[in-house]
Amino acid sequence: MTSYEPRHIRASELFGDFWFNSEPISISALKGYVLLLDFWDYTSLGCIHSQPYLNEWHRRYKDFAFVAVGIHTPEFKFGRSPENVERAIRKAAIECPVVMDNDAIIWTAYSNRVRPTRYLVDKEGYVRYSCEGEGGYEQFERAIQSLLAEAGYHGAMPELMEPIRDVDQPGTIAFRATTDVRLGYLKGTLGNAEGYGPESTIEYDDEGLRLPGRVYLKGKWYNEKESVRFDGEAHEEGHITLIYEAVEANSILDAEHHTPCTVLATQDGKSLTKANAGADITFDQKGRSLLVVDSPRLFQVVHNPEFSQHELGLFTNSPELELYAFSFGTSLIPELVSKN
Repeated sequence: MTSYEPRHIRASELFGDFWFNSEPISISALKGYVLLLDFWDYTSLGCIHSQPYLNEWHRRYKDFAFVAVGIHTPEFKFGRSPENVERAIRKAAIECPVVMDNDAIIWTAYSNRVRPTRYLVDKEGYVRYSCEGEGGYEQFERAIQSLLAEAGYHGAMPELMEPIRDVDQPGTIAFRATTDVRLGYLKGTLGNAEGYGPESTIEYDDEGLRLPGRVYLKGKWYNEKESVRFDGEAHEEGHITLIYEAVEANSILDAEHHTPCTVLATQDGKSLTKANAGADITFDQKGRSLLVVDSPRLFQVVHNPEFSQHELGLFTNSPELELYAFSFGTSLIPELVSKN
């Protein structure tokens, strides 16, 4: 939801680590411009869903005394790498300026809580609108146009963007998907009785009694601050199991020394099919559904035809595999979709 902000908070400057697509930008030098600030992380599902709107607003309004700036505040250690962020910028076709905020200095200055969070700054440098999380795209674009008119533009404005996804329609009601699940001993939780052992390898035993929304490990896993890493021998196997409710299931994975890792993905104990495989799944000659983890990013593992509960399984014998988090996508409740 887009919120109106009283005109008494001045936008803080953008003192970042590294800039893409632009020389460093000074807010004080942009007096007379409307400025959009988008706080994001390239592995965040919500940020990925929001990015096409940001790209289009940049394209539509860049000739209207409007500047959009992406502020990449990383959630995970690999997000501090300019190479990884640049790769993500290219993949998402981002053309607006992007600044890296590795130490969360800008993030803290704006008192952020969630990714994505967007702000609109008026021609005098005051924060006027904000929006936390996904959604609110129509309201936010109306706010862009309002501030442009306030800044002196009185010509015809573009038509508002059509929603890209069904769940982006104003007033729609969606299922409540399983919340994000984090790994690592600082912020993560495990369903295993063994729990975490900071900076050590634990051999986990999955007894098969599982609660929804919790990760269960089997095999030898090394516990790191924000991830778990498979630490078995080449002939051993590591298992990851999670019960979830969603349409879409994603996992943030990495290969520690950039050696590609192969992961077998299953749903309800069976290989995925073309009907429910996520965009990052490939199939071998035996019909097994696989992920090839070759860089740190979010992998779409499952995309089901409809919202439902399932058991996701990941299996590997690659001792370089690191698991950071799971995230889930929802869909509209069919019975509550307006027929008008």
